[in-house]
Amino acid sequence: MEVQFAVAKISKWAVRESGDTLEMIERPHGGMSMVLVDGQTSGRNAKAISNVVARKAIQLLGEGVRDGAAARAAHDYLYTFRGGKVSATLNILSVDTRTRTIVISRNNETPVLVRTEADGFYQLDAESRAVGVHRNTKPVIAEVPIAVGTVIVAFTDGLRHAGSLSGKGRSYDPCAAFQAMVSSGRCGAAEICDRLLAEAMVMDDGRPRDDISVIAISVLDSVYGDEVRRQSGRLTLE
Repeated sequence: MEVQFAVAKISKWAVRESGDTLEMIERPHGGMSMVLVDGQTSGRNAKAISNVVARKAIQLLGEGVRDGAAARAAHDYLYTFRGGKVSATLNILSVDTRTRTIVISRNNETPVLVRTEADGFYQLDAESRAVGVHRNTKPVIAEVPIAVGTVIVAFTDGLRHAGSLSGKGRSYDPCAAFQAMVSSGRCGAAEICDRLLAEAMVMDDGRPRDDISVIAISVLDSVYGDEVRRQSGRLTLE
């Protein structure tokens, strides 16, 4: 089997710099970690905040620190750095090959969507606080076994709020869209990210009212039949 991961992100309309930051690092004991941070507000100031949080988490994960401890340290750093006056949401998704699990760490009110062969569709939506403001903030952590058919999606709040300010009278429902895609057999990580982001953009009439970022992890049967590790990406430039 193989684990696919993908990201799709876009800035708020007419704001050149996204306040969301995505970083990825290879875990020293095997696997990969993806860190997604949404800084308070949008633009350059939000980017500075999200960079601070993401860099701290990535540094510690790269040193072998466990996900929960890395999230707490990132919170402590932002809390000290900005005096508890600035917040950021933080998601860490880790493919841990040593434990054969996907570790999901949330400091974010926005849920993480999960589908497994054993349990079907569900949301990780336990109450969770953003980092940087409340002194004793901790992440909410879940683990999902790495097994064929598992799909996990995390996103910033710009995705689920799409459409809410565009006069349509309703917001985008990423959970329903995710279920429809996977049920129809569309389980590739890149396709899921692209589809969710495209549908949210339609809800916002092509002018997103907030930064939007989507991460997907999908476990599929391997099409290569070898042990080579592959990674690819695309960066769109104006």
